[in-house]
Amino acid sequence: MPTGGSKQVRAARKRKKRMAGVVNDLTDAQWDALKTSWGGCAYCGAPATSLQKDCVQALSRGGRYTLANVVPACGSCNASKCNAEVTGWLRRKKLDERAFLVRHYEISAELTSRFTPVDPAP
Repeated sequence: MPTGGSKQVRAARKRKKRMAGVVNDLTDAQWDALKTSWGGCAYCGAPATSLQKDCVQALSRGGRYTLANVVPACGSCNASKCNAEVTGWLRRKKLDERAFLVRHYEISAELTSRFTPVDPAP
């Protein structure tokens, strides 16, 4: 059982404080649309049944849980990427960096236009 001053507890408190200071606005409908659009792990393409939310720009580097920053990832890719910068991590893993970036842009643009509310005419 971690004590009040353990490294794990301090890290959890620090993360909680950091998360409270930013807007995380990914809805369940947006997450479902992301999973459907990607059709599996965004990084390796594995058709995983249990996909996890992964921030392209890690939370520890200022990322947030938003439609433009979250992709579905298999547990293996999510754990491997950790808080690494995505393009460097893709290169190290010998995954197709260009294909990921192009697809991420296309999916983000399509879903952003779908989920952006339209202002009624005055």
